[in-house]
Amino acid sequence: MNRRIFGLPLLVIIFMACTWGVSSQEQRTVRLSPQEAVDLAIMNNLALENARIDLDTRRRRHELVWNQFLPTADFTGTLLRHNWPNTTQGMSIPGVIDIPSTELPRWNVNANFSASFVFSFALIAGIETIRLDYQAGLMGLDKARLQTEREVRKLYNQILLLEENMVLLRDTYANTERQAAMTEANFRAGLVPRLAWLQAQVAVENMKPTMSDMDNNLRALKGNFAMTLGLPFDTEFELEPLGGGDFFIPLDLAELISSAASGRPDIVELRHNIAVLHSTRKAQTLQLRTPFLRLGWSLSSTFNPMLNPFRDSLFTGDNWNNGGNFSITVGMTFNNLFSFTREGQGLVDLDNRIRSLNITLAQAIQGTELEVFTKVNSLMRTQTSTEVQRAAVELAELTYSLTEEAYRAGLQDFQTVQSSALALQQARLQLLTQNFNYLNDLIDLEYAVGVPFGTLSSRY
Repeated sequence: MNRRIFGLPLLVIIFMACTWGVSSQEQRTVRLSPQEAVDLAIMNNLALENARIDLDTRRRRHELVWNQFLPTADFTGTLLRHNWPNTTQGMSIPGVIDIPSTELPRWNVNANFSASFVFSFALIAGIETIRLDYQAGLMGLDKARLQTEREVRKLYNQILLLEENMVLLRDTYANTERQAAMTEANFRAGLVPRLAWLQAQVAVENMKPTMSDMDNNLRALKGNFAMTLGLPFDTEFELEPLGGGDFFIPLDLAELISSAASGRPDIVELRHNIAVLHSTRKAQTLQLRTPFLRLGWSLSSTFNPMLNPFRDSLFTGDNWNNGGNFSITVGMTFNNLFSFTREGQGLVDLDNRIRSLNITLAQAIQGTELEVFTKVNSLMRTQTSTEVQRAAVELAELTYSLTEEAYRAGLQDFQTVQSSALALQQARLQLLTQNFNYLNDLIDLEYAVGVPFGTLSSRY
């Protein structure tokens, strides 16, 4: 009876654990389309966090740009003790007045409040600089998102390519096993020698390490893909296939190069950074070479030095001596007018940075034009190769079919069948690789041109 009582909860616990294990295994399988993978990466990818933090800093600076017109205010309170005693000068007039000298308290208290505001034309120019800097942050985040999207889409395609390759490899392995079984049957029937049977067995065993290596590569690639999406590295994926059909598209090289020179995210960011530097130089020039206006107001109160702050009341107004002033100051630093001074050299350094960035921009435009030219040529070459490869696959399929029929009839040896099967596998793999290379080159071209992914092809 006791065994039954204790056995029932144990069975319940085991059942719940198994159920939880199965459900957790099911939850780790993530079904994704290319766009869903991109959205997940943009939401979770750690590489974008720094760009988001940087943008938040620039956004707050932009939203609070008015705070530079707030006056600077500070308050100080001081408790001090004189190192040596001070005495007042006595006065004595016989028969009129007799004031003895008095030792003053060594402790004293004073308080000061001051506020000032400095205006220069650089403050107004600085508003534009901060606005441009915020826009540069937006562009930097957008570029990081596009780079992440490009990486995710290419990884997505690479996983699909390896999965398709695994399917081809498994089909080839199944054919090899079937051929080995057929060879064994022919050997036992006396149609082929024992060497052909052994060769068939060796062919089956030789494919196992290849399948194992490809499976490990696929698992590593999926782990990298999962980490890019911000998921655990052992997440299982079920990726939506890209579909079939003829997806080759016409490409206008001149139009693509023109679009890339003005639309590529890297080039757009470089142009904007140059605009930020020009605005910074303008603000710094106004700061150094135009006069400034300073408005100041101060209030000071000193406790009566004749009284002791520890004995007399600090909250009696008559015990304090009040002072203060309001001031208007106009000034200008003349050293800033000369280029050989430290301040003047700062402007020269800014000019050099602008020139250097312009050279970098010119190099980026040239590099982009060359990249677009190379990608378009690669796409056109891939298209031509794919059309040729399709014909090669059809020919390899026909050759393999005829060779296998001849082998079954005893007209061909096993090595001929094996060579025909290997040629068919290589032809299919090359066709598959060409298709995915075309898609990846198209992704790179869309990034280089600066258009949303999927603009040049409706497959995304």
